[in-house]
Amino acid sequence: MESLLSSSSLVSAAGGFCWRKQNLKLQSLSEIRVLRCDSSKVVAKPKFRNNLVRLDGQESSLLLYSKDKSRFRVNATAGQPEAFDPNSKQKSFRDSLDAFYRFSRPHTVIGTVLSILSVSFLAVEKVSDISPLLFTGILEAVVAALMMNIYIVGLNQLSDVEIDKVNKPYLPLASGEYSVNTGIAIVASFSIMSFWLGWIVGSWPLFWALFVSFMLGTAYSINLPLLRWKRFALVAAMCILAVRAIIVQIAFYLHIQTHVFGRPILFTRPLIFATAFMSFFSVVIALFKDIPDIEGDKIFGIRSFSVTLGQKRVFWTCVSLLQMAYAVAILVGATSPFIWSKVVSVVVL
Repeated sequence: MESLLSSSSLVSAAGGFCWRKQNLKLQSLSEIRVLRCDSSKVVAKPKFRNNLVRLDGQESSLLLYSKDKSRFRVNATAGQPEAFDPNSKQKSFRDSLDAFYRFSRPHTVIGTVLSILSVSFLAVEKVSDISPLLFTGILEAVVAALMMNIYIVGLNQLSDVEIDKVNKPYLPLASGEYSVNTGIAIVASFSIMSFWLGWIVGSWPLFWALFVSFMLGTAYSINLPLLRWKRFALVAAMCILAVRAIIVQIAFYLHIQTHVFGRPILFTRPLIFATAFMSFFSVVIALFKDIPDIEGDKIFGIRSFSVTLGQKRVFWTCVSLLQMAYAVAILVGATSPFIWSKVVSVVVL
């Protein structure tokens, strides 16, 4: 049977597909069957009477490309591909940004930025300290830390592709949006840029914060002998506590105190309190993050507290730790000699 489509298009709203071709002559085309369509991929199986589709005597090819998350365009071409919709480049760019956004694990980015901002201002002693010099030092720390953060979360995804297919199938590596080579290129690039920035800034507290974070993040995730510490619940929790509660608080404070302001090392009462509070908070982070991942962790032998103790028990343990942390924070604030500290600690918390 011979089919002729001339300056026409066939749109199927129910199937979510758009078939379009100008002056296209298909010979011996029996049918094209779509077996599956979802938001991540489409599988099309051409079924031909003579296993051949020709246009003016030449073989043509069948191309599938995304139109939006639920619709795909099937494009038959011969020789040169048909020009894409003018909006396709813009959409492709948006999709790339969205994939990188998910790869970077934005909740960890937000936590890192807020932690560095808050601890940096602990080094401020007078109003004149709030200057462009301070904000430059904060920017240096934030950018370098975010690059290292992307390395750490990216390496974790590279090591957990199969687990994430169960626990977090929306992540780019698990969904297939990124290949393993793409993931390796991203984490390698960001780790190098992070160390490079830490080196040219010339702040030893900043550089050592990056280095220790790199070492612990690697040991936590990478699947090598004596490493992949995330398999052991207590060791995994200690890694997160060391980075979030100690390194971020002390090292980035010293970056502002010694490198930016040029003052001697001094562990103030607010710094000690912030470190103690974040120790509780980091334990909660380490416990809470595994609660929704219990299914994949069980399959792949990750002995998290949620697996060994149960989700409900871990959840209420986290709630109790948070209540303790905030109760201590309110008590410390209430005993502060500064009225503004009393108000913020008691009323806000």
